[in-house]
Amino acid sequence: MTPNQPPQAAAAATSGSALDARQLRTILIAVSVALMAVIASVSGLNVAQTHLAVDFGASQSTVLWIINVYTLALAALLLPLGAIGDRLGRKPMLVAGLAVFGVASVAGALAPNAEVMIAARMGAGVGAAMIVPITLAVITSTFPEEQRGKAIGVWTGVGGGGGVVGLFLSAFLVDAANWRWLFALPGVLVVVALAMTLKSVPNSFERSRHSFDTIGALVAAVAVVGLIFVLQEGPERGWTASVTVIGLAVGLVATVCFVVWELRRRDASLLDVRLFRERGLVGGSVTLLVTFGVQAGITVVLLPFFQAVLGWSALLSSVAMLPRAVVLIVTSGVAPRLAAQIGVRRTLAIGIALTGVGLALMALFVSVDGGYLSVLAGLLALGFGSGLAMTPSTEAITSSLPREKQGVASALNDATREFGTALGVALLGALLSAGYRSSIDGRLQGIPQGTADTARDGIANALEAVPSAGPRAQDLVHAAQQSFVDGWQQAMWVGTAVMGALFVYIALRGPKKPAPVAADEAEATEDVAAR
Repeated sequence: MTPNQPPQAAAAATSGSALDARQLRTILIAVSVALMAVIASVSGLNVAQTHLAVDFGASQSTVLWIINVYTLALAALLLPLGAIGDRLGRKPMLVAGLAVFGVASVAGALAPNAEVMIAARMGAGVGAAMIVPITLAVITSTFPEEQRGKAIGVWTGVGGGGGVVGLFLSAFLVDAANWRWLFALPGVLVVVALAMTLKSVPNSFERSRHSFDTIGALVAAVAVVGLIFVLQEGPERGWTASVTVIGLAVGLVATVCFVVWELRRRDASLLDVRLFRERGLVGGSVTLLVTFGVQAGITVVLLPFFQAVLGWSALLSSVAMLPRAVVLIVTSGVAPRLAAQIGVRRTLAIGIALTGVGLALMALFVSVDGGYLSVLAGLLALGFGSGLAMTPSTEAITSSLPREKQGVASALNDATREFGTALGVALLGALLSAGYRSSIDGRLQGIPQGTADTARDGIANALEAVPSAGPRAQDLVHAAQQSFVDGWQQAMWVGTAVMGALFVYIALRGPKKPAPVAADEAEATEDVAAR
């Protein structure tokens, strides 16, 4: 027991020692399966956008809402539901979340129109917001400290690499059957996770003498929705469109209001913003934000490269991304051991450096003629780097908040990942588009005006317009492919610069080895564990 740690907190901190290795392994499998159900659902519908548009007679804007409303609901509710899980019980929250997610998945599979599908995806986002923070909170509240890093590494590997695996399986289902079968995989995973949770996952909750921060939860939700909305809709509607500007204003004002309110609430706050003075919390959050942004942005760039430039199917394109996922999953398991040997800061720095090297390798060597081999080395370096960076970042975040706030800590970790994903897609996608348009303008001489205008909208549009190019058809194909590669290189160099700046920051101000946070002596904290 540390000198500042009350007896209740000390007892709670060792509650995981009552569970043997087999029980802990079963708990880890249960929460990993639950997380995989959510991750698979995130990536699944992305490969079926064309099918959704045709079957529902929906516009591209409507299809994007089917995809994006899930992320909006998930990101907006992470903090409030994570905090509620801390108070009411993590096992009941996880069971309820799996039930909501499962029902919403069935509704999505059977949806007769776009409106029902949007409602189903929103429901799935609510269920996911109940599941994701609780899965990590179960690990941090159940596993003893000496085993926690390894368990978080497994969780991180599932979260980081599971999306690519889900993308591959989803592409296979779309090609082999029908897009409605995309919901079969999350559905099966939900059933398995629910059965394992009911049987094996212990319940835990934390008591607090403070009332729940309802106002903070509502303001946080408004802030997250506003900012995520801007990142999702900005590229589609335009960054200066009135709805984009209004969304940005609402998000920023709500963020300021949240910080001011939480400072007033202090110990009774939903999220004690004073903790952001901690190196571990700030360094871990920034690293996760940037790393997940790079991962998501790379996926946005890679899929059209494989499909439009190399002419591969969606299934083959998904297979091509598996090496990165496999390396990331394996490295995430190794990262805790490396952090214990050389320190968290050095491990993060190595991971960030390797990620930057991966981006630079792709910028240097990607080419139309080089094909897959021109990007493979960069992909592998990205997998190694991301795996080394993600696990220590997550552990730094969860270790910076007290035990009774582990649901909030987990939710903060997940919200950071969601923001990073949206930011990476928006930034790298915009850079790619701008680079493509700038490059193709000088390659359209002799192409009919209408066809040239269509080609400027993107490589998919250019390839669609090839038949109308007449004798210059092959020239248009080469122009579009090379212009895409030029845009790719521009986006990758910007990403490399961002990783370089992050490397300098972590090297100078990165987290030291995280230490457990003592519970507040003014609060009686009780962890109730039951098999």
